[in-house]
Amino acid sequence: MSWQNRLEQVTSFINKYFVVWVIAASVLALYQPGAFSWLGEYISLLLGIVMLGMGLTLTPPDLKRIIERPRDVFIGALAQWLVMPLAAYLLVQAFSLPPEIGIGIILLGASPGGTSSNVMTYLSKGDVALSIAITSLTTIAAPIIMPAWVLFLAGSEIQVTFAQLSEEILLIVLLPVISGIVIRQLLDRRAPNVAEASLTVFPSISVAAIVVIVSAVVGLNAETIFGVSLLALAAMVIHNTIGLASGYAVGRAANMPTDRVRACTFEVGLQNSGLATALAVTFFTPLSSLLPALFSVWMLIVGPLLATYFARKSDDAEESAVPT
Repeated sequence: MSWQNRLEQVTSFINKYFVVWVIAASVLALYQPGAFSWLGEYISLLLGIVMLGMGLTLTPPDLKRIIERPRDVFIGALAQWLVMPLAAYLLVQAFSLPPEIGIGIILLGASPGGTSSNVMTYLSKGDVALSIAITSLTTIAAPIIMPAWVLFLAGSEIQVTFAQLSEEILLIVLLPVISGIVIRQLLDRRAPNVAEASLTVFPSISVAAIVVIVSAVVGLNAETIFGVSLLALAAMVIHNTIGLASGYAVGRAANMPTDRVRACTFEVGLQNSGLATALAVTFFTPLSSLLPALFSVWMLIVGPLLATYFARKSDDAEESAVPT
């Protein structure tokens, strides 16, 4: 067996059991918080590594789709920009969540799409190109859109400026993504084998980084995690459900084909929880980062379940279309 095949097997194993690693690390951090809490100061760096990996997967044709297919891209992005922040704010008010918990879900709602939405779209047999285009647009716009929403919805509760939030998002999201795109282009031209190997390895590096981020947040909140009310957890689940349902409904209302409806569903419903976590730790309290971190676990459960349901619907449709 060649080293390339062995590498693919190892990375496939790591990626396949993503949720297992996250849950295992969370449990360990809960019972040995001191072994993980010190990692909190590296959350922004780890997220930057994840975003670098996202940039490596993007190519100029992916970005050109924003221009070539503006209608569905902007519909998906607009739905995410409007539905998720407003839903987060309304849930905070309806459930009377404490400010520290509330800012976490508002950060989550204002976040751009993450790579998980692209993966779930792929698993659901959706339009991956559209998913990547929407993720790219919301990520590029994040330094403006996200601080604007956070300050508008929670300005009276926080002591942070638009410039501070924008600068942090630029450093840990936009610059790594752009760097990844540039590195990918250089490798494709000068070292295509290295480029291929990096695309194989980086998803597993991203998995490891997210696992460390979640374990760090759990370690930081070990003393208070059991005190988080069921209402706060319910708000997180309802928020995600609203996002997935709204993405699906918007796609249908816009008469998108089925594969694009699925992409829109995951783009609106799955946010970059790592970014919300990093900003919460950087500008607020560890408790503010708890719901975004727990969402990383939740979306790894509900995302694959919904993606599998969509994929089976496609398989059933294909089977019924085959003449007997």
